Formats: sequence, C-alpha cells, structure tokens
Amino acid sequence: MPRKAKPEAKPASTPRPPSKLDRLIAILLHEDGADMAAMVEATGWQAHSVRGALAGALKKRGHAVLSEKAGKRRVWRIAAPVEAAQ
Repeated sequence: MPRKAKPEAKPASTPRPPSKLDRLIAILLHEDGADMAAMVEATGWQAHSVRGALAGALKKRGHAVLSEKAGKRRVWRIAAPVEAAQ
C-alpha cells in the first residue's frame, strides 16, 4: 500500500493587529490615564460603548479601572496591570 503524501506545512501565521479593547487598555495604562474623548477616538466606539467596556470587559479581564475628576473632566486609568496567568 503506497504511503500518503504529507500535508503541506501551514504558512507562517502573521500576528493579528491589536483589537479595539487592546487599544483601550493601552491608553488606560498611561500614567495620565485617558478621558472619554481619547477613548472614543482610539476605539471608534460611542461613549456608551466605551463605558460598557470599562464596566464589563476590562473587569472580566481582571483590570481595576479607576475614575477620578481632574478639573472639569473625568479621567480613567487602570490601577495596576494584571499579571499574566501561568
């Protein structure tokens, strides 16, 4: 019985671009944090969607999101980065 041909190797995977949630996390990790306008611009989401991500998806990922009033604007930031699960 003849041997079957080996399947061709898969092409090297390309790294996927950062998701909108990844971009949101990146700007929230800055020392100065981010205001709503910066988060909306970074993600392309509406303000209510950004607030939903802050209250839901980021907390599910284990991030502690802090909010404080800086003058007349509100600023959000992530308190401390989450340690990678090992």
